[in-house]
Amino acid sequence: MAEAQATKPSPEPNRPRLDLDDSKALALLAADACDDRKATDIVLIRVEEISSIADWFVIASGFTDVQVRAMARSVEDKLEEHTGRLPLRKEGQNEGRWVLLDYGEVIVHCLTPDERSYYDLESFWGHGEKESFVGSPDAPPA
Repeated sequence: MAEAQATKPSPEPNRPRLDLDDSKALALLAADACDDRKATDIVLIRVEEISSIADWFVIASGFTDVQVRAMARSVEDKLEEHTGRLPLRKEGQNEGRWVLLDYGEVIVHCLTPDERSYYDLESFWGHGEKESFVGSPDAPPA
């Protein structure tokens, strides 16, 4: 398995490809950023064994287009702050119903519940290893 991972090209030629542990850490950081904006039903799907497009998908729901855009901004800010990385591509920020952030090894999907139900990414990528994300509970009031 390590050999197959090493032969995958980096999604960005000037940046070495992350190994699976590092790409999972990046996915968890993105999930945490979604959680910071009160995203619901945050799921990570490991797709590296079934697709060459990424190692992980992060899928999270926001109830309004404003919340979905805020989640995406939170992901961008947190990943840039902690890793210095910017998305290679981003789609859907104007509409806010489904924002996609492509970091190469990790693709983040922030969707409204209607979009998430309609496109059903979890079923489409259901043969990947799925992990629910449990964020840290809010701090108790002082």
